[in-house]
Order: sequence, then structure tokens, then C-alpha cells
Amino acid sequence: MEPVVTVGLDGSPESLAAARWAADEAARRQLTLRLLHAWPLLAPEPAHAPAEMDQNYWAKRIVHNAKAELQARQPGLTIVGNLVAEDAQEALLKAAAESEMTVLGSRGLESVESYFLGDISMPVVARAERPVVLVRAGTRDDGPPSAPGASGGVVVALKLHGPCDDLLAFSFAAAAARGVPLRAVHGRSVPLHAHAPWGTDHDVTEKMTQEAQKLLSDALRPWHEKFPSVEVADSIGLESPTKAVVRAAEGAGLLVVGRRMHRPALAPPLGAVATAAIHHARCPVAVIPHD
Repeated sequence: MEPVVTVGLDGSPESLAAARWAADEAARRQLTLRLLHAWPLLAPEPAHAPAEMDQNYWAKRIVHNAKAELQARQPGLTIVGNLVAEDAQEALLKAAAESEMTVLGSRGLESVESYFLGDISMPVVARAERPVVLVRAGTRDDGPPSAPGASGGVVVALKLHGPCDDLLAFSFAAAAARGVPLRAVHGRSVPLHAHAPWGTDHDVTEKMTQEAQKLLSDALRPWHEKFPSVEVADSIGLESPTKAVVRAAEGAGLLVVGRRMHRPALAPPLGAVATAAIHHARCPVAVIPHD
């Protein structure tokens, strides 16, 4: 199958915002856009039946209307519609396995009504083996396509406790496609023994910063060489990783976070940083599974 960007459609404003973002991303990467609407109650396609008797009328209308809008937005983009008579979660997971990325709508911590945004999106993020991007309505790219470099930069959150090539490959490619800077962020809490009544122990914080800076520079160097056109900055925050990442995402065009594919049996499916990013970041959030 040719490389595609898949977006889950359910007719909500969030899923339409996700479709617009996905269309722009597919155009940047010169990929096909697939509009997926899944519903277990879709009827088998009749051989001969008048339009007024079509039980799938509303499902087809959701896909048709979105395709028409997106084709006007990106005239040169190849767009395919896909109606699937299947549970939405399983359909999206299957689609994610064969897509360059899957894009879904998100409402953060607001009330959830859409099936893609409640029971569906988080399990897909937690189980997908390839990148999933969550987009809120009203984000920076939820409007007419902008010129290269007009949107905010790309921010990637790095733990530096293990390999991070999957996150950096996605982040550098995203920044290069947009023509925007990349900012790598690492947060590290100051240990209790470094706290004193007058503040924090400067020697401890200085050592922590230098150690983190070296690890971050070493991780970024080979990718900077592969993408010399991408302007790269790094940021070390001596605070909780979640606070550092959410703060860095303010004004960003895209936030990239990681998700370990193999977590302990009783651990939550998503780590603290990914969870905080999905709930609190206002920009689109790309969740990248990695070992």
C-alpha cells in the first residue's frame, strides 16, 4: 500500500480540525490522505437502491463534505474516502499500522461527547505502533494553509534515559517540511537534598545542567547533520518534565512526545509527560511510540 496519512472522521469540529491539519501535513510530505469513518452499523452497500433509501447516507455525507473542503484547500492532494463497518477503535488501529501517521481530534480536558475523542482516541494513542497526532479545534493550523515558516516551531520532549531516535527523526522531518525551527526540551527535577532554606545548591544544579546539556547535545548532533537546514535550539529546565514540556509548548506549532511501547503490566499506558501534553498543550501533539 502506498504511504498515507489517515484521519479519523466523525463529523465533530475536532475531527474536522484534525482533517485540515492532516491534509496540510500530507501535502507537505507528498502523501495520500485517507479519510476514515468507521461505524459498526454501516449497512452493506446495495447493488441498486435510490439515494433516499441509502442507510449509509449520513456516513457518506461526513466523508464527502470533508473531502470537498480539503480538496479545495489542497487542490493537488490525493484524497481517498474510506467507510468501514467496524468498531472505530479497531478500525483506527488497523489503519494506524499501515499509515505514516494517524490524526485524530482532541478536546484536552474538556467534556467529551464524540466517540473518536472519548472511548476511541486515547486507546488508539496508547496502542498504535506508529505516530498518532491529536489536534484541537481552533489550533494555529485550523484555518487556510499558511506559507512555509508562518506557523510556530516544532518542540520535542526528550527524557535522555535511552534511545530517542524515533522522536528525533519525526521531529526533524516535521520541522524541515514546515521550514521552522526545532526546539528540544528536557526537564529534570532538582533532588530534595539540593534544596536549602535560602534556595537551591548552585553546585548541584550546575552539575545537573551540564550533564543534561551534554546528553542533549550528543543526541541532537547526528540529526542536525542529517537536517542541516533545520535551526535547532535546546532547553534544559530544572523542574518537573511535565511542567517544562507544557511550558515549552506555548506558542508552538507542534509538540512531539514519546510513548514507550513496552511498559510494566500495572503501569498506565501513557507516561506523565505524554498525558500532560495531550491534556494541556494547545497545539497539535504527536505521540511517537518507541522501545
